[in-house]
Amino acid sequence: MSAATSGAARFSGSMSDSEADDLMAVLKVAAEHAGKAILAYYAEAEEILVKEKDDKSPVTEADLAAEASILAFLAKLSPDLPVVSEEQASEGKLPTVGERFWLVDPLDGTKEFLQRNGEFTVNIALIEAGRPIAGVVHAPAMAMTWAGVVSAAGNGAEPGRALFSQTDQPSMDIRVRDVPAAGITVVASRRHGSGEALDALLAKYSVADRVTAGSSIKFCLVASGRADLYPRFGRTMEWDTAAGHAVLAAAGGRVETVEGAPLTYGKPGFENPFFIAKGRV
Repeated sequence: MSAATSGAARFSGSMSDSEADDLMAVLKVAAEHAGKAILAYYAEAEEILVKEKDDKSPVTEADLAAEASILAFLAKLSPDLPVVSEEQASEGKLPTVGERFWLVDPLDGTKEFLQRNGEFTVNIALIEAGRPIAGVVHAPAMAMTWAGVVSAAGNGAEPGRALFSQTDQPSMDIRVRDVPAAGITVVASRRHGSGEALDALLAKYSVADRVTAGSSIKFCLVASGRADLYPRFGRTMEWDTAAGHAVLAAAGGRVETVEGAPLTYGKPGFENPFFIAKGRV
């Protein structure tokens, strides 16, 4: 842990390859530990207790257990860095953020969790100067983890390093793919996957296939070359997108507003505009 911690402690967009690997390893441990807390509830035969937040979205004991696990981990890893986490934010507990801070969604896809379809994730991202420079997306029920650290350049020529792993299996590098001759694959939310804005956007492309997925897995499908475009014309918060954004950017992709500007973080209220996540489209 000491080597990994020293790599993480730099919190810089100019990390060496070994420091980037160390940081991804640390974040993977944090996310997988939170994932085990979630699965303890997921495996229960009895109905899971659900409460409704002010924004009408659900929260469960699993959300809170995962958040407590991650917050305790980050407090030891980086006691001086603020953490913006979804459930604390829903209670009005928002720290003042500066150049660097953490964004956490302890259980992204609570509805997927409640439906027990497996498509829910743990998301942890490190933000520097408004952009995600490192992140991990862990899908506990699927035993899958995606992690990425963005290079200082942060461009297509030198994006960074992104990894995919299944529990107890070696990690493998992932990259966005070239667009197939047959056309692009579009991934969309199970609940926000249609509408006039989406249809107008897709009319500009040759679309070979459309798939649906829950939570931040959509970013990871683009990052790993299984899809090419993820448009989102619905409400999201920064903690929903930051970790997946980091993985995609590290794999050579990008996330832009519908006007074509980079999606940034640390905005007032932490709410995102509509955005489009892209591979090599």
